[in-house]
Amino acid sequence: MDQAESSSSPTPDAPGPAPQAEPMAAALRLDHPVIAGYDGSASSRNALAYAAGVSRRLGRPLLVVFVCPSGVYCEPLTGQVVGAPRDSEALERWLLTELDQVTGQAGVEVHVRTRRGSPARELAAAADEFSADALVIGAPRHCWHRVAGSVSGWLARHARCPVIVVP
Repeated sequence: MDQAESSSSPTPDAPGPAPQAEPMAAALRLDHPVIAGYDGSASSRNALAYAAGVSRRLGRPLLVVFVCPSGVYCEPLTGQVVGAPRDSEALERWLLTELDQVTGQAGVEVHVRTRRGSPARELAAAADEFSADALVIGAPRHCWHRVAGSVSGWLARHARCPVIVVP
């Protein structure tokens, strides 16, 4: 499958949308990344920094996944609830900026993905899709998660890769 993808990707000398096609082809070949679930919280920033270090030590790419709940979008930094989701490209640029602030120049290959739906299920699906070596997420912020359940608890029971929860 990789051979078909690489043979169908445009050559560097070809005119047209080659810069847009190359990142997509590279993302399709993403193999055994360390995945960081990111939502803008303090614990997810810590998880992102930890995931970048794990990725560098293992020599694996880092995949940052941001999951927007379906229907409404909550701005992670301000807490403002917005009815329409953010533009995907703007969101990915914001995530790359956050990555630079959190990790500096970590020296790892970084990919960013945004998804819509349940954070726990979407993170588990991304881990399965890319055969992740590890899934790193921040610890829950609220004590009610101990009663009602949390993303980290669900992932610990259902993910098919090691789950690392960072405070």
